[in-house]
Amino acid sequence: MSDQIAKGEEFEKQGDKKLKGWSFFGSKHEDAADLYEKAANFYKLGKSWDQAGAVYVKLAECFVKANSKHEAANAYADAGHCYKKTNSSECISRLEQSLDLFMEIGRLQMSARYCKEIAELYEQEQNLEKAMVYFDKAADLYQGEEVNSHANQCRLKIAQYAAELEQYPKAIEIYEDIARHALNNNLLKYGVRGHLLNAGICQLCKGDVVAITNALEKYEDMDPTFSGSREYRLLKDLAASVDEEDVEKYTDAIKEFDSITKLDAQKTTLLLRVKEMLKAKEMEEDDLT
Repeated sequence: MSDQIAKGEEFEKQGDKKLKGWSFFGSKHEDAADLYEKAANFYKLGKSWDQAGAVYVKLAECFVKANSKHEAANAYADAGHCYKKTNSSECISRLEQSLDLFMEIGRLQMSARYCKEIAELYEQEQNLEKAMVYFDKAADLYQGEEVNSHANQCRLKIAQYAAELEQYPKAIEIYEDIARHALNNNLLKYGVRGHLLNAGICQLCKGDVVAITNALEKYEDMDPTFSGSREYRLLKDLAASVDEEDVEKYTDAIKEFDSITKLDAQKTTLLLRVKEMLKAKEMEEDDLT
């Protein structure tokens, strides 16, 4: 590996020298770019990711000077992917440069791809607010290019984290909107009940029984088959137990549903919040008596 790194350093020095010199034929930026590309490949072979990332940045700058924006965008992305292994913030910075250039030349799907990748990096760091911002940008770009499946994946991530951050109205709006559009698509119809269940659970988290009752009526209007589903019955039972402030009835309804259809971690977390809210009300009443 040290041999590969040494070769990389030699090519990088040659590239630096080429940039400082004069070029009578061709372009010194293009010549330097060839050398930097070789250097980057050797650094990668030697697993020296920081050096590879740094030389890809030099390569990108050469392409910018040579007015080759597409190649520059790819080089910044390559830099980001090298830094991904060692330095998350540097990775994000380089991917942002890449997506900006792709935006500039009208390659919006590529911009969306890197927006989504940045969102996932923030997601890994548990920086959910930032992740939501980039998932939102990616969703807009994908939607503009009519890549609706990718747009919806990003929007569902936003809804998930909005709910986690107790931004329930935002989550509800997204789940309901995706459900509404899925009703008109034979391939996506199967997911409607799940989206409406997520929206309904977020309604419960708001602690407003009138809102959940109104929401269930709206969901019946949206999808006439919903009222015959287990998801609808669960929401109806949970709404009734919240109204009655009956923790036991609430728990039993969840257990019955979960015994047939396993609830995922997100739903479980949100339902637990509602249960804790019910318990708190129960304790308040006990204190008053």
